[in-house]
Amino acid sequence: QVQLVESGGGLVQAGGSLRLSCAASGRTFRSYAMGWFRQAPGKEREFVATISGSGGTTDYADSVKGRFTISRNNANATVYLQMNSLKPEDTAVYYCAARRSYLVPSSHDNDEFDYWGQGTQVTVSS
Repeated sequence: QVQLVESGGGLVQAGGSLRLSCAASGRTFRSYAMGWFRQAPGKEREFVATISGSGGTTDYADSVKGRFTISRNNANATVYLQMNSLKPEDTAVYYCAARRSYLVPSSHDNDEFDYWGQGTQVTVSS
């Protein structure tokens, strides 16, 4: 079992930046690929970014490429999402997820991930 706790959400103006953090329990953090998803009101949860267990491979949704960066620190079992040039359409609840494989998934489906955090709200004002 892996428990995930997100932090770092908040209210920011368009063009601003936020960094989300996700702290994981357990001593095998390196064996899990990690991901970030988001869910806006009235919409389905969608993929944002993922990173392999070593941190050497990343993948992003087209909508955030060039603006968001996923990273991880295996020593303190934390994954980050640096969000720059934020837009109002980035407003959503952001979820951290862990996958029982160190490899990034071949698809962006929610089902590729096995453990989920409770989410943190990000609101971008125009």
